[in-house]
Amino acid sequence: MDEIRTTVIVLAAGQGKRMQSSVHKQYLLIKDKPILYYSLKAFEESVIDDIVLVVGEGEEDFCQKEILGKYGFCKVRAVVSGGKERYHSVANGIRSIGWECDYIFIHDGARPFVDGGILERVYSAVRQCRACVVGMPVKDTIKIADQKGYVESTPDRSRLWQVQTPQVFERQLIAEAYEKLLTEERNLLAAGITITDDAMVVEHFMHVPVKLVQGSYENIKITTPEDLRTAEIFARDIRHFTRGSVPEK
Repeated sequence: MDEIRTTVIVLAAGQGKRMQSSVHKQYLLIKDKPILYYSLKAFEESVIDDIVLVVGEGEEDFCQKEILGKYGFCKVRAVVSGGKERYHSVANGIRSIGWECDYIFIHDGARPFVDGGILERVYSAVRQCRACVVGMPVKDTIKIADQKGYVESTPDRSRLWQVQTPQVFERQLIAEAYEKLLTEERNLLAAGITITDDAMVVEHFMHVPVKLVQGSYENIKITTPEDLRTAEIFARDIRHFTRGSVPEK
């Protein structure tokens, strides 16, 4: 049997405007290391064979020197420029994969607390389901508002999940889905359809069911200054930087 090959696309091209910082959020520090360092370290020590790092245009040399070279990440096989929107960056990452790959993981570089347990679960799931995303059941009651700001309905909380990354797919499935997205981009925008994650692309264009896989409430995306303070609290516990066992292929 041929060896299964995996590649992760780590998205680090965002400007992080809500962080209210002149430094892009993925380069802000937690325990004296950039936020981006921690997710790259998790993948470096995991089932992942290759890493594609997607960064802001003009930041390629900086990342090569200050992130990859400085911390000795050996699995990063390509550093590519991002695009205008998140889905453009994902598409650039997918198109850059010129090597054998069976499954593609897509992860937000601003989620530093991905760990070995999460990767074990999602890797096992994608081999059975073709498409899966990490997430957690919501804790709060959710309200759907009407256009005037009044409550329109209250969905059943037991069926609601907050979606995280990584999101993982068969390579051919996600590649075809993104090519269809780029072809239909203008029509989607005209219809007011906003693509906010990779699962939506597969759901909309490929009609393939996407499996929800348990992540962690600590697998937060650092978006605002409040998130950074929360991350610093998590980082005080050394367990958050123990990546767990490496899943077998």
